[in-house]
Amino acid sequence: MTYPEFEKWLKDSDRVPLVMGVLNVTPDSFSDGGKFATPSAAVARAHEMISQGATLIDIGGESTRPGAARISAQEQIQRIIPVIEQLKNCGALLSVDTTRAAVARAAINAGAHLINDISGGLDDPGMLKCAAELSVPIVLMHTRGQPANMQTMTDYVDVTAEVIDHLAGRKQAAIEAGIAAHRVLLDPGIGFAKTMGHNLILLKRLQEFKRLNQPLLLGTSRKSFIGKITGEDEPSRRLFGTAATISWCVTNGAAIVRVHDVAEMVKVVGMSQAIACSNEFNT
Repeated sequence: MTYPEFEKWLKDSDRVPLVMGVLNVTPDSFSDGGKFATPSAAVARAHEMISQGATLIDIGGESTRPGAARISAQEQIQRIIPVIEQLKNCGALLSVDTTRAAVARAAINAGAHLINDISGGLDDPGMLKCAAELSVPIVLMHTRGQPANMQTMTDYVDVTAEVIDHLAGRKQAAIEAGIAAHRVLLDPGIGFAKTMGHNLILLKRLQEFKRLNQPLLLGTSRKSFIGKITGEDEPSRRLFGTAATISWCVTNGAAIVRVHDVAEMVKVVGMSQAIACSNEFNT
């Protein structure tokens, strides 16, 4: 998908779901930390995911796993820019996974196409202005606190209503900052400042997020709540549990699913779409 095609997709209310592949250029991410920490390994992994059907590659230089320590913007830039520069003509859309405006700006200037900010534009006051100035899409996620303490901040009365209200506010802030409305994507933040029960409730009530009238990105891949339910302590063994959540998300309105196991989840998305779009009178 080219960037102009992505812009058209963003404006299409009947858009087909896309698969975003996770590329952690970090030594300490929860699932694959260290495996793709060198530019050569990261670039090779990106090409592999693209060949498996990923439309977007989400490149992050800072781990956001529960308990993770922060690193500087400069260190993030040093990790991700060599990778982006080698992938800018790869045929996929490149997303920069960061909460820092300086990192986002450097990534876009190097060839990335959109910003994925897990803080919803709150970690860095300059992030929304940055996205507006660069005229690029931005994903705004719901969370609380920082990765180091977010799992101590899970006191909700009605988690779905509160997350929707928060995202509605972030959408409005983005538009007021000058970001075109169609370039705002929203993410409920599964696993971020949420208990297992909160994650399940958000997924069960996912269709309620349609009232936000924005494309939704969902990231459930290999997360700990899946491990608790399926009994799989090792994140890479949570394939079937992840597949169930991906199918549910696509069926209930997700526009983009962010995954580690691209080949398998592309098939899950395709099958889920085939069922959802089938005509009961056809044989």
